[in-house]
Amino acid sequence: MRTKDFLNKLDHDRIVAAIRAAEAKTSGQVRVYIQRGELDDDALDHAQKKFHKLGMQATKERNGVLIFVVPRARKFAVIGDEGVHQKCGDQFWQQLVERMRVHFQDENFTDALVEAIEEVGKILARHFPKTTAAQNQLPDEIVEG
Repeated sequence: MRTKDFLNKLDHDRIVAAIRAAEAKTSGQVRVYIQRGELDDDALDHAQKKFHKLGMQATKERNGVLIFVVPRARKFAVIGDEGVHQKCGDQFWQQLVERMRVHFQDENFTDALVEAIEEVGKILARHFPKTTAAQNQLPDEIVEG
């Protein structure tokens, strides 16, 4: 699917609202990145590189999460920084990705992203609750590149 078509099918406002709602309960940070063009390699490898390029490892508690999507290649990955990963483990990520995959196969792209953001938000709130000192460290908008 062309990236432009994918982006046109997204409800950007709903996705940004989900990010803001998730982050309202946690010091964790969630970002959605839509990669333009083809991707012959593994999406997880590219997501890890993009995670660092976006500075997501710089969160105070190492609790950033990146949802990385490459529409043209029909690939995606979800990356959690070491603080998050230590709390939730591999099984959480595998289940999250599988639920997203079902939505993507049905072309329910917004639902896939919103549900993933909500689930990530729940685990972040459980392990990294919002404190009065917590502030939004990263932009909430969908990033395109």
